[in-house]
Amino acid sequence: MISVRNLSKNFGGVDAVSDISFEVSAGNTMVLLGTSGCGKTTTLKMLNRLIEPTSGEIRIDDRDVFSAKPEILRRGIGYVSQNNGLFPHFTVAENIAVVPRLLKWDRSKTEKRTTELLEQLRLPFVKYAHKYPDELSGGQKQRVSLARALVADPSLLLMDEPFGALDPITRADIRKEFLELPELKRKTILLVTHDVQEAFELGDQISLMDKGRIVQSGSAQDLIFKPANDFVSNFFSHHKLQLELSSLKIHEIWHALRDAAPDSNSTAITSNSSFWEVLELLSDHKEKVLTIKNAENDIKSVSLENIQSAYTRIKQNR
Repeated sequence: MISVRNLSKNFGGVDAVSDISFEVSAGNTMVLLGTSGCGKTTTLKMLNRLIEPTSGEIRIDDRDVFSAKPEILRRGIGYVSQNNGLFPHFTVAENIAVVPRLLKWDRSKTEKRTTELLEQLRLPFVKYAHKYPDELSGGQKQRVSLARALVADPSLLLMDEPFGALDPITRADIRKEFLELPELKRKTILLVTHDVQEAFELGDQISLMDKGRIVQSGSAQDLIFKPANDFVSNFFSHHKLQLELSSLKIHEIWHALRDAAPDSNSTAITSNSSFWEVLELLSDHKEKVLTIKNAENDIKSVSLENIQSAYTRIKQNR
């Protein structure tokens, strides 16, 4: 879906991005992670040519991004920024309709698609379509920004610190909605963040950047359990236990769990939930056992004892 080869960007003799290469498969989410100034946002903006590279190759769906005019390229790529980028003098509906107008959609098609997206994002059309951005909360503005990026149903979505301006509670809630949104499950996503927990929750693939280079790419588990060097190990050291538990999924110990009958009184979660999520639920809800369902709708149960012994086993085997 995305193929980047030997990509570089030089500003006034300084390399902001230096000879990086990566690939993102269709339907996956790749996170560019790192501190401010490491080159991650510059990398993202080169993909839709908001910044022109100094050198290198970028292909999206096997097409050279330099074969089309930048404004045409961007119509087929969703883009969400930290500051939401909404036009303050446009209503919610008018903001979402910006790309449909460029694509010359008729009014009924635009309104139907806008209604569909706002409903998915828990902003009912009747209540929110005619509001202006300054009448919305930070979380609501970011939902509208996401709807605008998705309205033309692009296969690729670029997100630059999309939750960075939100308070921690709203940020956590929006991330959960993001993971559950049906619209996003079939998108290829490249997301920039400096938030490690966010990267671990959202990324199928994480590329840790430093000084314009990709230091290590892989899954969350690769970066935590198999760091390429001291920089990677030190980057995650402050929250290592939480990150380890967030990167491990319940489906990894599925065979060790007890079969369970459906129980409407028990909290149910999916087998893709992390060890950390299970620990939080067992602690917060004072429950002894949680019901787990996998992709095949098989049901098992997990206890605090299961989690503790499984974590010890996994650590010993790595």
